[in-house]
Amino acid sequence: MEQRNGIIEICSLTQPGVEIFSALTEANLRNRLEPEKGIFIAESPKVITTALNAGYTPVSLLCERRHLEGDAAEIIKRIGKDIPVYTGNRDTLASLTGYTLTRGVLCAMKRKTLPEISTIIKDARRVAVIDGVTDTTNIGAIFRSAAALGIDAVLLTPTSCDPLNRRAVRVSMGSVFLVPWTWIDTPLSSLRNFGFKTVALALTDKSVSIDDPALKSEPRLALIFGTEGDGLSARVIEDADYTARIPMFHGVDSLNVAAASAVTFWELRAR
Repeated sequence: MEQRNGIIEICSLTQPGVEIFSALTEANLRNRLEPEKGIFIAESPKVITTALNAGYTPVSLLCERRHLEGDAAEIIKRIGKDIPVYTGNRDTLASLTGYTLTRGVLCAMKRKTLPEISTIIKDARRVAVIDGVTDTTNIGAIFRSAAALGIDAVLLTPTSCDPLNRRAVRVSMGSVFLVPWTWIDTPLSSLRNFGFKTVALALTDKSVSIDDPALKSEPRLALIFGTEGDGLSARVIEDADYTARIPMFHGVDSLNVAAASAVTFWELRAR
């Protein structure tokens, strides 16, 4: 290991300190039993900067050598000399992580303790509920749309993908740091206790269009989106106050959950 001016040159794929970027799985990083001890990986300068702006604490940085005085320079300056910065060439880092780095920079960061549901939806008017969505790309895209289109908070059931999964964070372009979120392990109908009407996005004979005036006039809505393949369970649909669908044309029956969420967020945004 060669270190100079706070920058640590990677000489071996097994050197101490870099295992956080290579050997640890997403499950290891997450530490679900003790979330406050968990770590996540932010990828690309823009995403890392968004996380820093949101108050996340860096643990270490992995950076292609050519980006030390380029894309990563401001981040390195900002995190200070107490945070190790590991560096090497592109091929070395790809061998270490198993994939080519986006914009040549990764940052391991500490997770925050997640807030209580009551805290993040206290003043919310529109909440997204993600039920059993496991695809990291879809999770990231839903969060990006939620941030852009006025969703106040996101709740996820325990069977959904972790929003701080590396790929989900990257696809969201850091939007997972902009919208308050937490896990919900109680029946979704419990959101009524907070003054919300629940809307199951599903294809049924009783589904109303998402542009239905009754939906738009509701002061507080919780919009529930289901799995990529099977959609929402019959129980969730039955328990919802409304069942809604996006009008379709040309014989198409539905959209991908990420696309459907964006359309729904815009149509049912708080007026």
